[in-house]
Amino acid sequence: MLTDLEKNAIRDHYQNIGKNLPGFRPRASQREMIAAVANAFSRTLSCEEGGDAPKREGESIAVIEGPTGVGKSLAYLLAGGIMAQTRGKKLVVSSATVALQEQLVDRDLPFLVEKSGLELTFAIAKGRGRYLCPYKLYQLTQGNAQQNLLGFEAPAVLWDSKPKPDEMRQMRELADGFANRSFNGDRDTWPEKIDDALWFKITNDRHGCLKAACPNRAECPFYLARDTLETVDVVVANHDLLLADIGMGGGVILPAPENSFYCIDEAHHLPKKALSQFAAEHSWNTAVWTLEKLPQITAKIAAVTDKAETANLADEAASSLLDSLHEWQFHLAEEPSLDFKPSENEFRQNDSDFNRKHNDPVWLWQDGKIPEDLELLVQNTAVAARSLLKHVYSLNEALSAARREKDQDGALIDRISSEFGLFTARTEQISAVWDLLSAVPPEGSEPLAKWITRRIDDKNDYIFNASPISSASHLANSLWRRAAGAVLTSATLQSLGSFNLILRQTGLVWLPETATLALKSPFDFEKQGELYIPPVHASPKDPAAHTAAVAEWLPKLISPQEAIGTLVLFSSRKQMQEVALRLPDDYLPLLLIQGDLPKAALLQKHHQAVAEGRASIIFGLDSFAEGLDLPGEACVQVIIAKLPFSMPDNPIEKTQNRWIEQRGGNPFIEITVPEAGIKLVQAVGRLIRTETDYGRVTILDNRVKTQRYGQQLLACLPPFKRIG
Repeated sequence: MLTDLEKNAIRDHYQNIGKNLPGFRPRASQREMIAAVANAFSRTLSCEEGGDAPKREGESIAVIEGPTGVGKSLAYLLAGGIMAQTRGKKLVVSSATVALQEQLVDRDLPFLVEKSGLELTFAIAKGRGRYLCPYKLYQLTQGNAQQNLLGFEAPAVLWDSKPKPDEMRQMRELADGFANRSFNGDRDTWPEKIDDALWFKITNDRHGCLKAACPNRAECPFYLARDTLETVDVVVANHDLLLADIGMGGGVILPAPENSFYCIDEAHHLPKKALSQFAAEHSWNTAVWTLEKLPQITAKIAAVTDKAETANLADEAASSLLDSLHEWQFHLAEEPSLDFKPSENEFRQNDSDFNRKHNDPVWLWQDGKIPEDLELLVQNTAVAARSLLKHVYSLNEALSAARREKDQDGALIDRISSEFGLFTARTEQISAVWDLLSAVPPEGSEPLAKWITRRIDDKNDYIFNASPISSASHLANSLWRRAAGAVLTSATLQSLGSFNLILRQTGLVWLPETATLALKSPFDFEKQGELYIPPVHASPKDPAAHTAAVAEWLPKLISPQEAIGTLVLFSSRKQMQEVALRLPDDYLPLLLIQGDLPKAALLQKHHQAVAEGRASIIFGLDSFAEGLDLPGEACVQVIIAKLPFSMPDNPIEKTQNRWIEQRGGNPFIEITVPEAGIKLVQAVGRLIRTETDYGRVTILDNRVKTQRYGQQLLACLPPFKRIG
């Protein structure tokens, strides 16, 4: 239950915003959300001292859909911040991207503190990979004479080839900037682009990190940032970091779940983000390189520790694993499904990313079952990988012990530890893949998706993959049943009028006390917008005819003389490009096509054209249907070429769909249509962004009229005035 102190604090600080911000209008939906967040967190269960952890059933969890304009971030920051302070918890806010994290830290939280008077401290949390390692940076930029005095050479994993002049120049600039504190070591704050390959050499992972033994520990950007997290009220993370922390057991980078109230923004992204976090993959080429090079580093470890026998055991396990991988080569070369057959008109010269996505052959193990003739090889590979990981961990412990001995060459051991970190991380990755590939789930439970991809490029690689088909059980057990409280929010959490899909995907369906709330939009959709479904006779099931129809209709819908912005959304890049080629010549100067320019440059050109009194037309794909903010005249018309159905074209979705069918379900009705509903609402949501916006949404897909699910999808859209 909420205490009077908490109720009064929330009310007073909310009223302060109105007093300190001229023109601020309290919104009923925002007040409703503040109350829902506070009430959810007030129901948190406490653990009695020395007692067992409380059994959580979702009583302190709320799923809140808040349409654009509600002011969701202010609501959860105000209520969540006060509840965290009064209940002795940390408020962990998680967003979908680093950009949204920075918006919360640079804009939303300072605004709340300034206008409400709430004393709230906060900090951003990022993974190790966003920070440089001073130790590595100094080692790579110091003179050869200094290296020789220390008595060791730069490890091959740092400079695997002679550095280019530009690399050394940028490296020295980074070192100088960090030394004089004009650069804080956070990659995102460096004004120039840093090449990934160069950054990899000066960042660190948890295995290569020397931790407390590092001579540069006191100035380490990662540890300084992590130390700060322990002193603040609000930690702003992102979904990837949150899931990585949970995957390591929780409380490793972020505050422990038992001590955290979570506010998860853009929560509709969480299930798929979690799925990628819990999946595993490794490259055949990379694994072989790692195993072949391993004896060189184990020999160095044996020379500075008394673990020669462990080093030998690691080498033997690596050799056994290497034999298994070479045996895999014969099976992979003979597997028909891994033959390369480029799709007609699809293969593109010099476009390896496109070809990889569309043409790389895949060998999917149906229902996640190991092929009978490969069962022994799979088990042997998994056993060798586990054995190697065990010995690698032992060697890591030996290095730590050796570092504590005063008569040892500390600098040499530190360099070996840093170099060995890469091998430890790679070995963990390989072992994780084979643990999943060799796993046999209990009868009747969900299968794992297991597949091998042949990478078609100059290296001709194979990628071993395994993944759960749902992240629900991981989230339920690792996060929701441990968290002190959680609020999941987004503008689009309902699908087809219910929260069933998000509850199933996140595992909250198994926590029956979870609350759900759909807030009303502050916009007057009937007055601000129109929905038009023109008589397009061609069905998207006939792609050529539908593309011709879209190209025919666009000039009827868009006037090249009217100085407004139009957003046309496609589900296919191929259709988008073909329609662009078929438009009349006078439309071509108005076109801005996603992919032709960086997103920021494209939007700048669009805003400039509208501001100068010219029409501007953006052609975009799925990613432009979400998160694109074009208020006012910048977007007066949204045209949707095709309902946003996604085909089950990846191994996880294919395995999931077969699992649903085997249980007597219909994956199209259970997953495809509900997910399309969310995407359609997101696309339509590009039109009305403020209370003064106006415009029209047009859908050029006749299935909204001819199919039963079309009426379900239309019923989920805002109540625009229907025309035509």
